[in-house]
Amino acid sequence: MSNLQAQFEATVEESKNLAERPDNLTLLKMYGLYKQGSKGDVEGERPGMTDFVARAKFDAWAANKGTPQAEAQQQYIDLIAELKS
Repeated sequence: MSNLQAQFEATVEESKNLAERPDNLTLLKMYGLYKQGSKGDVEGERPGMTDFVARAKFDAWAANKGTPQAEAQQQYIDLIAELKS
């Protein structure tokens, strides 16, 4: 496992214990970067208009499409570090 991968996984655990709950837009950004960093580009069809939460999550992940996994992992690490300070 690479150092970046280990740091990413540690940061994912740290993100569960933030002092304050981030706002919804930040949570969606975190989700999109996490999914891109752990799974790669989004797959499947965009959820229907009646499933607001799933659609927002899909869109957050899709916004990172094409971003290399290592870059998404670093962006996630940087975002959590910013939220912790």
